[in-house]
Amino acid sequence: MSSHRYEKHFGPARSSRFRQQLFITIFESDTPAGKLFDLILIITIALSVLVVMLDSVKAFREAYRFYLHAAEWLFTLLFTVEYILRLYCVDKPRRYALSFFGIIDLLAVIPTYFSFFLPSTMYMMVIRVLRILRIFRILKLGAYLGEADVLMKSLAASRKKIEVFLFAVMMLVIIFGSMMYLVEGEENGFTSIPRSVYWAIVTLTTVGYGDIAPRTAVGQAIAAIIMICGYGIIAVPTGIVSAEMVRAEKKKNRTASRAVCPDCGPGMHESDATFCRHCGKKLQPELNV
Repeated sequence: MSSHRYEKHFGPARSSRFRQQLFITIFESDTPAGKLFDLILIITIALSVLVVMLDSVKAFREAYRFYLHAAEWLFTLLFTVEYILRLYCVDKPRRYALSFFGIIDLLAVIPTYFSFFLPSTMYMMVIRVLRILRIFRILKLGAYLGEADVLMKSLAASRKKIEVFLFAVMMLVIIFGSMMYLVEGEENGFTSIPRSVYWAIVTLTTVGYGDIAPRTAVGQAIAAIIMICGYGIIAVPTGIVSAEMVRAEKKKNRTASRAVCPDCGPGMHESDATFCRHCGKKLQPELNV
């Protein structure tokens, strides 16, 4: 999410200069301090995810239990401070806390604290689930991907088309699965329609586990048709999203080119920018480029 969108939804702090500067450092990446903050945070996220992954390996867990535990608490404290600072420097902390990245920030810290307060043996399975939730920290990286906004808009614009496509696929697998249940029967492993539908999904997606296979000539012919359809179906959602991404990119470039700097020329500014990001001169959005 770009800085001006953060400002629009959560509002920059205006009560003190310190909160304003903190907001710019945390939420904006155009300043040297913001770039440094983002770089440190990205490295921290990557290292914390690496610790979680190493902790799941028995050999590493037994040999370096103390260091992994200490690193986990260190990362948890760092992410806790970051989360509190994000809430502190915005005018609408509740809105940020309920936003996508706000929830991800919370998921990055609560598992470790929950495991600390639930040490009993009976809660070990719950603690294990909570510890796995730490992997959600990797989703925090989504906030630092430059083209994430275009991708999210493309997926949102493609939602209806993809829903219709998935509905059509579901109808196909139900029809093919029912046919295979009638043709092959229980003696060949197709013991029910749901199991036959499972086989149709595996075949249509070209996964092919091989746990169930048709044995009759008619069943094999139907399987061949499903396989051929599968190759065509795989390309459909890719084409839908790609078309929306191209459309979104063209729209972005078209709106961005309207903001012109009278001093240093066009700089591909955001459509709602007021001042030039290069020289600080007031933009002239009425000019055409």
